[in-house]
Amino acid sequence: MSSIPVGTEQWSLRHNRRTAVQLPVSKRMWIAGACLRATFIILLLIATVHASLPQSESIWTIYDTPADLVRLALGLAVCVWGAVQLFTIPKDTHAFRTWFYVGLLAVPFLIICIVGTW
Repeated sequence: MSSIPVGTEQWSLRHNRRTAVQLPVSKRMWIAGACLRATFIILLLIATVHASLPQSESIWTIYDTPADLVRLALGLAVCVWGAVQLFTIPKDTHAFRTWFYVGLLAVPFLIICIVGTW
């Protein structure tokens, strides 16, 4: 059985060229991306806290049903994870460009969700 050369080395060279040439992120894009990222995470924490609270008037009714206790425990875990993410700065400078574009769509959506569910 003979092997046919596929020529995959050109793909690896093309990939290396693409990752080696990276445009720098401007200071305005970095600041806007960081602000939109922080705003998104804070709004996500607010929505998580609101969704994980028990449906009755008092917090002490979580022991009435197991579902309320599980919902509160999962909400607390998500909030701790979100707080850690809030204070962790991405190491990749292009992450701020991504957060800028994602934040432009996600922040208004989360605001609408929070206002709609409150």
